[in-house]
Amino acid sequence: MRNRTILIVDDEPRSREGMKKMLASWAAGQCELLTADNGFAALRIAEGTAVDLMITDIRMPQINGLSLVAQLREKAAARQPAVILISGHAEFEYAQQAIQLSVVDYLLKPISREKLIAAVEKALKAGEERERILLMQKMADPELVAVAGGEASLSDPVRGAIQYVDAHMGEAVSLKEAADHVHLNGSYLSTLFKEQIGMTFSEYVARRKMQKAKELLVKTNLPIAAIAERVGYQTAKYFNKLFKEYESMSPGQYRTEMQQADAGI
Repeated sequence: MRNRTILIVDDEPRSREGMKKMLASWAAGQCELLTADNGFAALRIAEGTAVDLMITDIRMPQINGLSLVAQLREKAAARQPAVILISGHAEFEYAQQAIQLSVVDYLLKPISREKLIAAVEKALKAGEERERILLMQKMADPELVAVAGGEASLSDPVRGAIQYVDAHMGEAVSLKEAADHVHLNGSYLSTLFKEQIGMTFSEYVARRKMQKAKELLVKTNLPIAAIAERVGYQTAKYFNKLFKEYESMSPGQYRTEMQQADAGI
């Protein structure tokens, strides 16, 4: 994971440089600290740099801190920095707008080193959790998400077949094995499965195996052949072929793309 980038926006040089100095000693080179003395400069930086956290004063000329955050939110970019607002005035209206803009924290000047660092650590942690969720969403198969969302309405045999697939991910699961497990004949389970899941049993198994493979590609450094084996395919060649059918790219290409996405968020 790359170093985090923190942007400090304040039109008062003493306040701006004071916060930078406090954070520099805390970060010990693990964060890039950028500064801007007005909202326009901050917007330019945010457009060209992946900013993880923005700390901005509210009262500034031309573009105040609240307008600055609102403009960043309006851009609706995939990447949105976490935000800490600072102010010399404890005004309810400011706090109210901060909540509406999903601001992580709202600090009053003068800011102590302890309070600033605690707020920054909280904001960066919140940002990392949001990034993790975004990455998981990018990996998720919409068809499987829909199945999981409607699992409560499934019949016991179909739910049991799904559980059987999950428990035997490293094997070549057959409809007959799943049917035997839920004490039905294969033909009847096949019909039930298609009616309730919206896809055939074999397609569900393939999608579930591809989902597990994607998780292993992103979260481990296992070779492709080892991942193929873990999801129940004896040959990497067939696994590669099937993966490409579902993801429109090879497992190796998928791993590279997701690693780049992870490094960029």
